[in-house]
Amino acid sequence: MTTRRRFLQACAAAALPGVVSHAAGGAKPFSFILLGDLHYDSLEHHDLKWLQENHGGDLSQIQNYSRLTAELMPGMFAAVKQRIAALRESSAPPAFVLQVGDLVQGLCGNAELSVKQNREALAFVTQQELGVPFLFTKGNHDVTGDGAKEAFDEVLLPFMAKEAKQLDAAASNTKANHLVTYGESQFAFFDAYDKASLEWLEAVAAKRTVRHLFVIVHPPVVPYGARATWHLYAGEKLKAQREKLLDVLGQQEAMVLGGHLHKFSALTRAAGGKRFSQLAVSSVVSALNQAPKNELHGIASYNGDQVKLEPKHSPETVELRRELYETERKQVTAFEYADTAGYAVVTVSEGNVEAAVHAGSQAGAFQKVKLSV
Repeated sequence: MTTRRRFLQACAAAALPGVVSHAAGGAKPFSFILLGDLHYDSLEHHDLKWLQENHGGDLSQIQNYSRLTAELMPGMFAAVKQRIAALRESSAPPAFVLQVGDLVQGLCGNAELSVKQNREALAFVTQQELGVPFLFTKGNHDVTGDGAKEAFDEVLLPFMAKEAKQLDAAASNTKANHLVTYGESQFAFFDAYDKASLEWLEAVAAKRTVRHLFVIVHPPVVPYGARATWHLYAGEKLKAQREKLLDVLGQQEAMVLGGHLHKFSALTRAAGGKRFSQLAVSSVVSALNQAPKNELHGIASYNGDQVKLEPKHSPETVELRRELYETERKQVTAFEYADTAGYAVVTVSEGNVEAAVHAGSQAGAFQKVKLSV
């Protein structure tokens, strides 16, 4: 006998194009840890002469990331490991850790140093003994600098494949664009730096047969914060690609997970006749016990005044960024923001997906947001 609950679940699944309902069997709840940018780094990973000649302005950033890697990243991962252990006793046990790109800082200067940085970053992750697979997408820093792209293919891509296959034996990771299916969820890892990615995502959406679609992409799809032009397919020349991407995400009621801006944000946007959600986090912590700053709540805060959050950022583009928000805000239906870094716990339970966002290594979440729309 079909219960009213299962009937409603089936109707909800049928409303998504190409989605087959698996509501009758039910999927077991699970959770995963979401990490933002990490920028694993050490000064010995860099050819300092090459850096000074080609990216001299990045030296101070590299010095800072190297310090944070040594001093704070171990404590951050210790907190994540503790959270994983606690979740094992919950009704939604942890399935994996998902990192949204910029695993490493890059800008090493040659292939040999880039390989060294990548291998040491993966060794660090492995040594944490998290007890679950570690999945990640490609960030711009992962492939920035001489030899970085080759090092990504040599070191990081095979690791991606190995970790993904622990969850989904059918996962094929010959490229950074890859799909992992787990229970009633699919995770589409979108390579923001490959021109073929949009066509690949369209094909994924067309073949979708599960309840939830997560799209993991390093830069934001919907702008937020002061750096409004730092989103995927920004600029007039890429307008057609952006509109197509928005339509796909909206029609699929997708949940976009990303980073890049080193801030927390959660929002929903109308597109394709429906809506999709976007969650962004950062894991470049400046203090393990940090408190969120510059919090914004509600759609009334999604406006051009966000440029004031970083008043020194590109003053010559202030008006352009304000105009972008005036256009974009007409489609945004929910918005949260904070200047903070840490991690999130995403819980998937039947038709409901929620994220608890933690500042630094703190055990208590400072905010909870619903991702399913």
